[in-house]
Amino acid sequence: MERRTKIIAIANQKGGVGKTTTVVNLAAALSARKRAVLVVDLDPQAHATLGLGLEKQQGISLYPVLLGEKAIEDVIQPTKWNNLNVIPSEVDLAGAELEFGIREDRLEMVKNALAPVKESGAFDYIILDCPPSLGIVMTSSLVASDGVLIPIQAEFLAMDGLALITGSIERIRASVNPSLELNGIVFTMVNGQARLTQDVINEVRNHFGEKVYETTIPRNVRVSEAPSMGTPVVFLDPRSKGAESYKAFAWEFMAKNPTRFDAVPAVPVASAAPAEPVAPAPAGDAEAAPCAEVPAASDSSSAPVPAPTETPQA
Repeated sequence: MERRTKIIAIANQKGGVGKTTTVVNLAAALSARKRAVLVVDLDPQAHATLGLGLEKQQGISLYPVLLGEKAIEDVIQPTKWNNLNVIPSEVDLAGAELEFGIREDRLEMVKNALAPVKESGAFDYIILDCPPSLGIVMTSSLVASDGVLIPIQAEFLAMDGLALITGSIERIRASVNPSLELNGIVFTMVNGQARLTQDVINEVRNHFGEKVYETTIPRNVRVSEAPSMGTPVVFLDPRSKGAESYKAFAWEFMAKNPTRFDAVPAVPVASAAPAEPVAPAPAGDAEAAPCAEVPAASDSSSAPVPAPTETPQA
């Protein structure tokens, strides 16, 4: 089955809006739907890495790839779940803003690093967890991306962050990456009982129209607990409100962002059946192997890489 990899940056210059939680659970829900996903953790705090059950390791991140010290296939790590791999983060990424600021290729460095993986067709989606500031790393991530997904809270202060990130998208589209699109806006940590919440949602929908996802993510205790257990909530408690919302969001995301040329269109959110929970595989399970033999950056002509741990699409 032919596949077209899409790189989606999940970004917001305002912190505390559920950005990393959305990265982890969207990726997990997509993998449960038999889509091969690579999460790239570009935030030095490494919360996406921890949320997917991995520990920070010195030298295992995109940082040495950006330096030219490692090939990208050397830093792709398996998780405990089929179809879900990650490039972890590490504290050294915190110094990237100063270290890479004088490089002539600083705007294209993430794009160039990810090019072998994208060209290999090994993944349906490469999801970038961007740091919460518009520095070199985030800017370079947006240059590398096909689209930007913005999680926001339904509060008026969060709308300031929305204005900043959409302005950044417009500037990058105008100057460096004309194909960059606003993939969409998703509301997180929604309090359905608050009048202010609905007022903000309506205002954003009136301004951005179809770019706002129909699915919203409610405040949910299980969503908050899941990172401490190193497990996405869609696997930890598949029947919780938070998990069900992220699974519905994944259906909607797939419908808007198809990657299979001969795939059956995703079921509309309203009629989508709940995803079956996927049990974690044992840590040593051979099926959880990372994407192997990804061609090096200097060898883009190498043969395509088979998708890691993928179950064929029905």
